[in-house]
Amino acid sequence: MSISPTPQEELEHIIESARRLGVEIDEEEALQWLTAMASAQVDEVTVDAKHGVYGHKVTLLDFDPKDLAYFRDIGRIVEIPDRPGVVETALALSGSAAQSKIQTHPGDCDFFERVNIKAATWEEACRILADVMRQKVLETASGPTYHLIEVKFGSYPFDVTRQGKKMKKGAPISWNLDEVRKGEIQVEDAEGHPVTLTWDVVALDPGWCKLDWVVACPPRKTLANASNNLDVTWEAPDGSITPMDGQLDPYFQEVYLEADSIPLFAKLAKHVAADALDEYVEQLEDQVRKYVTVHPNYGKAAKRMYNIFRLSGRYAEAAYLRELFDEPATVLYQISALIRTVDEAALPGSEIDPKTIIEQLDALILSAVQVLEGDKETEIVRRLLTLRSLLSGEQAEVREAEVQAAQEAVMEVVNDYFYRRLMLMPEIKAYIESLQA
Repeated sequence: MSISPTPQEELEHIIESARRLGVEIDEEEALQWLTAMASAQVDEVTVDAKHGVYGHKVTLLDFDPKDLAYFRDIGRIVEIPDRPGVVETALALSGSAAQSKIQTHPGDCDFFERVNIKAATWEEACRILADVMRQKVLETASGPTYHLIEVKFGSYPFDVTRQGKKMKKGAPISWNLDEVRKGEIQVEDAEGHPVTLTWDVVALDPGWCKLDWVVACPPRKTLANASNNLDVTWEAPDGSITPMDGQLDPYFQEVYLEADSIPLFAKLAKHVAADALDEYVEQLEDQVRKYVTVHPNYGKAAKRMYNIFRLSGRYAEAAYLRELFDEPATVLYQISALIRTVDEAALPGSEIDPKTIIEQLDALILSAVQVLEGDKETEIVRRLLTLRSLLSGEQAEVREAEVQAAQEAVMEVVNDYFYRRLMLMPEIKAYIESLQA
């Protein structure tokens, strides 16, 4: 019978791997985390009564409440509000924002919201969802600290061509603000005939529902991309729960922001599939496989591998990755995400103060200078300075090209950083090679 290594033995293994790479390890913090993980149950949900948040115990171990007020402020912009007796919700942080103890340079500010709609029929639930989403879009289209970028709502009922791009039947439909206001989009069918798809009609197959904004925090002189990914369910009069996109999402990566939503969470959690954890890990592995083969992005692969390892009992590998995320070079991952955010904040119609936009870009330039050197520093700083000079102009095509080039230059460095460090830990190297094979 095999005996699992103790947290201390796991720590010694991590330290050995880290020393080979020159990665600094906070031994006390790592040991505390390993010990806590060893005692956690895979489906355990816990409440942090002091801060009024709750979630999967493994997830809360990575959440730092020091920025809770900031996240709750953004949450008030992105959340779908309750409608007593009709719509009940539970808003959570997800992604790197929910792992603020280790993701010291998160790329985006990702939210996840459970939206349960009580209605007599599926069609009525769809109409209610269409109404609450459209109302949210129109109320938060633009303001001094936010600007709506995109909405995903509805699924294409057949293969279409939209603005020269082919879209498959069942693919999510993206809407900009003007299209939501009009309540329709223009496409062509397979024969090239023009077709109008309306908001109300596609609502009957809502599919993936997601909203994206750029948000500003003037006191911090920062910008962020804030998204709200909705997991919508229909509760029928008999109490049955039906996911409106076909699947009830598990709760392994969310930190719920308001304890008042616990009753809804508890009601929905009972309907999560028994094999949800295994399926979640498989989905993450599919994403990692993509990021180490077809679309190489070892930064994104590392973030997903961390969640795979911590949920599947591979704590040594997970603890090692925790240390990588805290290295100075990982700020480049944040720089790459914020380059696009800065550009979107300056789009026509945005009310975000140009001073905040420039201050955020200046902070990116300073960060690049601090962590880079040589030719890469020269190239990336030059591109960021060019983007800075273009922000006040109307040269949309030129600016788009510069944004893409700057992102690619930064991600090349990020890729190299994570690739070298991931491949020098034998267990992670073997895992990546098994996916590549």
